[in-house]
This record gives sequence, C-alpha cells and structure tokens, in this order.
Amino acid sequence: MNILSKLKVVEYIKETNSNPITQRRKKLIAKIDEQIMLSQDANYIVTRSKWVRDADGDKKVDVARSVKRWWHTNTAGNVILTIRYGSKPVEFADGKCGIELGSESELADTLALIKNAVDAGELDDNIAKVVAVKSSDKRLNQARKSQSKTGK
Repeated sequence: MNILSKLKVVEYIKETNSNPITQRRKKLIAKIDEQIMLSQDANYIVTRSKWVRDADGDKKVDVARSVKRWWHTNTAGNVILTIRYGSKPVEFADGKCGIELGSESELADTLALIKNAVDAGELDDNIAKVVAVKSSDKRLNQARKSQSKTGK
C-alpha cells in the first residue's frame, strides 16, 4: 500500500465537449493547422482511413485527401488569404473576408496568429455567422426539395 499512497487520487469527472463553440474552435484550429503545413510544404497530403471490402474481406486502407489552399496571388503580386469554416469564408468585417499579405513567406506566421485568435475566442461571433448562413442555406435547400417532390 506504500506505493499507491504516493499517488494523488482525485474524483473522476468526464469533461464533455458538447459546447458547440468549443467544437467549432477545435474544427477551425485543425483546418488552420493543415493550412500551415500546406504553406510550408506544397506537397503536403492528408490521409484518412477507409474500410474497403475485397475478396479477403474488409480491411482498413489509408487514402490520400487533397487539401485546398486558402490563399491565392492577385494581379498586384500580393497574397490574399481567406479563412474558411467548411466551404464558407469567414468575414472579418462587413463584406471583407480576405487578408492581404506581402508574400507567401508570411503565410505560416499569419495563420499561427489567426489560430491563436481562434483559440482565444476572438472569432466566435464570426464563425457563428457562417454557421447561421450554412443552416439557413440547408433549410432553403430542404424546402426546395420538398416543393419539387410535391409538384408545387
């Protein structure tokens, strides 16, 4: 019993991540990490596991998934970075969702700065606006589908 008495024993309370704001932050931070890796290595590839059925039965296979860049170079030679939540751009001000950089060498530092802002909760309202737009788009699409099925 001497060995176990050296341990600090506490009550186990499972922390749930049911808070949607925390989940959104984690999702966006994971995508920003992918963009940081892509900015440092143009050949960066993300792999995911997939179950495939063949003659021997089911087996797990790693499949490459492409990562789309969140930036492009405009005609003036500046790099325009857009932060995306899902497929929708996140607005930083009314109608402004791009961040202008001087060159691609600034991408990793800027993405790290934005990642810190997301972790601190500075973009929670901006992400919530994107989610609200996505949900209203989904409702509109469902309404259109139901109208087309009924023939109205």
